[in-house]
Amino acid sequence: MSEPHEGEVPERRSDDESGLPPQIAEVFRNLTGGAPIPPEMVEMLRNSGIADLDPQMLSMMAQQVQTMFSRGPSEDPVDLEVARDVARKVTAASADPVPSARDQEEAHDSVTVAGLWLDAVTSVAGGSQRGRAWSRAQWVEASMPVWGDLVAPVAQGVADAVGAAMAAQLADLGDVEIPGVGRLPEGALSEMQPILRRLHGSLFSLQLGQGVGSLAGEVLTGCEIGLPLIAGPDVVLLAESVRELAAGLEIDAPQVWLYLAVRESARTRLFVDNRWIAEDLLAAVRDYAADITIDTAGIEQAISSIDVQNPAAVQEALQGQLFTAEPSVAQRRALARLETSLALVEGWVDHVTAQATAAHLPQSAALGEAVRRRRATGGPAERTFAALVGLELRPRRLRDAANLFAALEARGGPELRDGAWEHPDLAPTSADLDDPLGYVERRAAPAGDDLDAELDALLHRVQDEGDGPDPERP
Repeated sequence: MSEPHEGEVPERRSDDESGLPPQIAEVFRNLTGGAPIPPEMVEMLRNSGIADLDPQMLSMMAQQVQTMFSRGPSEDPVDLEVARDVARKVTAASADPVPSARDQEEAHDSVTVAGLWLDAVTSVAGGSQRGRAWSRAQWVEASMPVWGDLVAPVAQGVADAVGAAMAAQLADLGDVEIPGVGRLPEGALSEMQPILRRLHGSLFSLQLGQGVGSLAGEVLTGCEIGLPLIAGPDVVLLAESVRELAAGLEIDAPQVWLYLAVRESARTRLFVDNRWIAEDLLAAVRDYAADITIDTAGIEQAISSIDVQNPAAVQEALQGQLFTAEPSVAQRRALARLETSLALVEGWVDHVTAQATAAHLPQSAALGEAVRRRRATGGPAERTFAALVGLELRPRRLRDAANLFAALEARGGPELRDGAWEHPDLAPTSADLDDPLGYVERRAAPAGDDLDAELDALLHRVQDEGDGPDPERP
């Protein structure tokens, strides 16, 4: 670059000179009225891995930072508008047509037939179900509020830890001399801390949007991952994903629509008819997130020790040390409860779906196996999201749960099987998955004579003491 003539305004440094992507360099130059960015600040930002982000994500983050400077501070650790905007762009990057009238008709008819088949094998009702064909973008819009609620404590914990690490890095900068500007005003670096903290909050929101948008490209139905992301009684099928699955399995599409409609209808019935199940699943995720603890010292060490010349090392740190929580005892309990609940829900859905479809769909068994393989392996979006929120939403003991419900039905019919959901205290536990036959025996055993006698004696005592209900009182 040539030297500027007298009176000319010096050209701004290029990306190579600043060491930052131009979108981000522009944002931080604006903070100093166009003056060059201090080398220490450049190094700190590069150490955060910001130069290795996807260009599209960088542009969106730069826009979000500009927005932050023009509005007041927010107490919300997750910006759902940012996350939603990113997720929309992710879904728009691949085929995601708006479902046609034919798709809506297919969804409606499939759910109607699925309801008839399920009525023949289960007493779990779930209200009047409505079949809906959605695009991936529609799934993002409907599920994002639930995701935001679930990951907010994680975002807060990570933001606090990164904020502390950044504060330590800023303190190390000390008294900075900016070429052409002079020394920063006293307290300027302290004022940068909340800005950088909010910048990280935006980065987390971007990652959330990336994860949800990618997940939208993999899910087949509204609540396929096992969480009540879509409010019932709507039964949602993602039309383009259903078509892609049918083509990949080389199974005629109507069978795939029907099979998935039965699975999602069964799951939705369970959530609607027994609301405590949905509440317990979401509570387990919240309990895990609420007790999250971030290794602040580890994050600070990672930020200060990253080799900026090695992008692979930066990426590894971002996916590992910087965003990995050390599970506490309470978190391990919540995670065990979540895994058991997911396994029980999906085990019941598997068992009921197999019964409802076996006599009607020639490819029912093949479809069931394909669904189990998808769930067992998990796709890249699922793994990305697990790294972001620290949770793998996968029912590890699915076969054990399916066997337990099969044993219940073999002993007492569908009534005993479905009766396991009548109350949280009656539902199987992780220990019951270890001993399904013991659980079946306890659930099938009639009330003992000793219990009846004890209740009778208690009633007699109450009446003898004159504390029973007044027969004259309405």
